[in-house]
Amino acid sequence: MSKRHFVVAITGASGSVYGLRVVEELLKCGARVSVLITAAGFTVLREECGLSWGGTDTEVQEPLSGWLGYEGDGLRYYASDDLFAPIASGSSAPDAMIVVPCSMGTLSRISCGNAGNLLERAADVMLKEVRPLVLVPRETPFNAIHLEHMLKLSRLGVRIVPAMPGFYHKPQSLEDLVDFVVGKVLDSVQVEHNLFKRWGAEA
Repeated sequence: MSKRHFVVAITGASGSVYGLRVVEELLKCGARVSVLITAAGFTVLREECGLSWGGTDTEVQEPLSGWLGYEGDGLRYYASDDLFAPIASGSSAPDAMIVVPCSMGTLSRISCGNAGNLLERAADVMLKEVRPLVLVPRETPFNAIHLEHMLKLSRLGVRIVPAMPGFYHKPQSLEDLVDFVVGKVLDSVQVEHNLFKRWGAEA
């Protein structure tokens, strides 16, 4: 049985740690992961996580693999302008795609069917092939345009999972809050995890 294949895209919205943790957890469960990072995403990774990545595919993939502590062949980084990447074609569509965090600019372009880069094209592939697409907006407050785009996408079957951590599991650290959101994302693509205590579960 082949490994499930996920695309994880990190944009310039605040909360890049969510994207990194999603990649980490997917690799732990044995999935194959293709990673996309926008230009603004690299800037936020540097500002929020102290990760100064950039350059060619290899120059990004090596530190990414090192940060994740991953040595297998299930992780692949693609540049945003690489429209020849397999994930740009419906004949090679992944099992699911997660944009985490998802900027409002990226969300609006996906909603409008814009396919100007690999991230947008990959999202378009998910829509046309009716595959799971999960967007994790990290913005507040939402304006009417944001909400209209999210409603449009939701009606198309896209899962909108805002980065809104819960508190009923009694988080004790920042990591607990991050893991709650990451767990909700994994729930949306049917990936088992133990990142937070579920409501009503025994201690």
